[in-house]
Amino acid sequence: MTNLYGEDHVSSEKDVSETQAPLAWRMRPRDLSEFMGQSHLLSPGKLLRRAIEADRISSLLLYGPPGCGKTALVHIIARRTQTQFKEINAVTAGIQEIRQILHEARQSQSLVRRGTLVFVDEIHRFNKAQQSALLPDIERGTVILIGASTQNPSFAIVAALSSRSQIFELRPLEDADLRLLITRALTDPERGLGRFDVVMAPEALDHLVKSCGGDARRALNALEIGVLTTPPNARGEILFDLKVAQESIGKKALVYEEDAHYDTISAFIKSMRGSDPDATLYWLAKMLYAGEDPLYIARRLIICAAEDVGNADPWALQMAVAALHALEAIGMPEGQIPLAQAALYVASAPKSNAAYQAITHALHHVETHPVQPVPSHLQDTHYPGAARLGRGKGYRYPHDYPGHFVEQVYLSERLSFYQPTEEGHEKKIKRRLEKLRKDKKSVVPH
Repeated sequence: MTNLYGEDHVSSEKDVSETQAPLAWRMRPRDLSEFMGQSHLLSPGKLLRRAIEADRISSLLLYGPPGCGKTALVHIIARRTQTQFKEINAVTAGIQEIRQILHEARQSQSLVRRGTLVFVDEIHRFNKAQQSALLPDIERGTVILIGASTQNPSFAIVAALSSRSQIFELRPLEDADLRLLITRALTDPERGLGRFDVVMAPEALDHLVKSCGGDARRALNALEIGVLTTPPNARGEILFDLKVAQESIGKKALVYEEDAHYDTISAFIKSMRGSDPDATLYWLAKMLYAGEDPLYIARRLIICAAEDVGNADPWALQMAVAALHALEAIGMPEGQIPLAQAALYVASAPKSNAAYQAITHALHHVETHPVQPVPSHLQDTHYPGAARLGRGKGYRYPHDYPGHFVEQVYLSERLSFYQPTEEGHEKKIKRRLEKLRKDKKSVVPH
């Protein structure tokens, strides 16, 4: 679908707002003075606001969670611009429609010297070929692109398109913005619900604000369904109480795509590493609530147990592996219990990344230094003819010696990678290794 902004478009939009359009559509801001939130981008003097007010918009990529105002902001820009405005949705648009819009844009520029602003909603839905089809005309200045997405362009948009666009991140609305938006919708008689006599309970308003996660569309949709389905009392009042709010909002929605997914698992890991069991449990609960694959969580838990706890508490790794096996055996939702148990154990355990650091340094050494040959006394002897070749000759079997230790050469050049810490069980490991390294006297077998 393409739209050309002009008088006809404005009239049709007004007609829609006066019919059966959802409240969230009717209450869309008409200009920057009505726009809620995004003060980091749109406060007076900010770059994006200055560009909009001066009609000097270049290609933009706007990304943020649902209901934060991406589409509304684009339509405000469209009303202020002197360029032709065309809108497509990446879910339904094909390559032919893109080519047609670009062809019309070239004609407009050639015949009437008028540029074209192309808005692609949900641009992350375009494949690489569709995104790349826009590049030549953006490069020539035939079109100005505005793409809206719920996903970080770093993950969803081809690099060539990202590099030709300014990228702005929109944030979920603040509680104060949502309260003002809901209040405005309740009192606006033309576009909102002002024609109804709604009595909003304070706790109901609090519930709407807290449950919609900064999503203005979700808040307004819940408000509208609650008002329209609640019968008025004898005085004609619609009592919007907590029960109505709870029924209207339903299950809380969470933004959990691409970068939100990675950000949350990162917070989960860092909370365990930072020994904060409560934060660990919160991020775990968010992931489970949002529908994250619990096996993915369990695998990340195993990595954290080995990397961040290590030998400070060797039991942590066993707990993490056991949680994975338990999850595979019993499934969900009960599997969340061993997941939580293991996550809390890892978060509460003493920490050491010495094992992680050791293998990292060892790999780097192997990559950057000549590879040492295996000493002959350590070579394999389990094949015919090994003895004739001198394989294993002179090897000392540690279990034949007191303390099950004997000094012998294991590397032709002595190296040091593992540096045990003073944390937890690793302190004992450190003491033992220090003692063994000091005692280099030869010991005679029993």
